[in-house]
Amino acid sequence: MIVPLLIFWLAYEDREATGTSLAAIVVIAALGAGAHALYGNVDPLAGLLIGAPAVAGVLAGTALQQRLPERFVSAAFAVLLVTSAIVLVLS
Repeated sequence: MIVPLLIFWLAYEDREATGTSLAAIVVIAALGAGAHALYGNVDPLAGLLIGAPAVAGVLAGTALQQRLPERFVSAAFAVLLVTSAIVLVLS
């Protein structure tokens, strides 16, 4: 939800909106993990098994996004949003 709102309401470019969204997600995830760790709900090994490939995916996705034309990135994101909306409506 953050990316479309940044694009449509605040006129961010696609890449700026994506980066801002990722930064927000990092903060939100860190606060959530910290809160759940206080309750003992965090398995550090599982976190590492999930987190390490996620970091690799972020780095690969960022490198790929910088090499693709911005119009293609916008179109791919639009297709993702429409597909997600269809799946939500049909389920």
